[in-house]
Amino acid sequence: MCLLTFSWNQHPEYKLIMVANRDEYFNRPTKGLHQWDNGIYAGKDLKGGGTWMGFHTNGKFAALTNYRDPQNDKPLSKTRGELVTNFLNGSQSPKDYLRQIEKAQQDYNGFNLLVAEKEELMVFSNYGGGIQQVPEGIHGLSNAFLNTPWPKVEAAKADLKNLLAHKTPSLEDLLKLLQSKEKAPVELLPNTGIPIELEQTISSQFIRVEDYYGTVNTTALCWGYDGSVSIKEVRTIPEREINESTFVSR
Repeated sequence: MCLLTFSWNQHPEYKLIMVANRDEYFNRPTKGLHQWDNGIYAGKDLKGGGTWMGFHTNGKFAALTNYRDPQNDKPLSKTRGELVTNFLNGSQSPKDYLRQIEKAQQDYNGFNLLVAEKEELMVFSNYGGGIQQVPEGIHGLSNAFLNTPWPKVEAAKADLKNLLAHKTPSLEDLLKLLQSKEKAPVELLPNTGIPIELEQTISSQFIRVEDYYGTVNTTALCWGYDGSVSIKEVRTIPEREINESTFVSR
């Protein structure tokens, strides 16, 4: 994922409410949201074999964004998508898993990783800050640290906060978020090591860079305190496709 906003342990019905956009090169092969043979509900990166966000029926959740630093990207052998799947398939607690990842963080290009189980949600970036417990409230994450105040992150958090103030959202309500194509003013752009023109182009929530890169899907998720999980994904690349899953986690 490249932009997500979520409410954690704040809503009376849902411990986690999340909406997320995945930005990717259009020619990278993927399969949409489905249940894998090992029990995971997720889309699948058919090149690397991992995923960007997923939920297991055992009650584990994980999501990943890249940390944008192209000057230091390396052709490493490990795909960041396995950071999600290895947690979902494993038996470690969020904190224990992130301690393991912290020891091997140099094996991956820049990432932010959210992992959750039961009442615990943790975040870790291999760009610093250490392992952190995510406090209750509304948060946003893009290609920098959690809650870094990029314009599109701040707007995403504000929109989710406004929605939750007025109603208990449906998945359809959530999927209407993160669709803005408005670009941030140049003076508010971060410096992530890419040309300023491209920085502004990808400063919108919903991204299109000509016909080769941009937002390929939006996913909404509601995880109830009773273990119920509802996920809905709308893919726009390579063609429009809607996938939805509902189940009860342990």
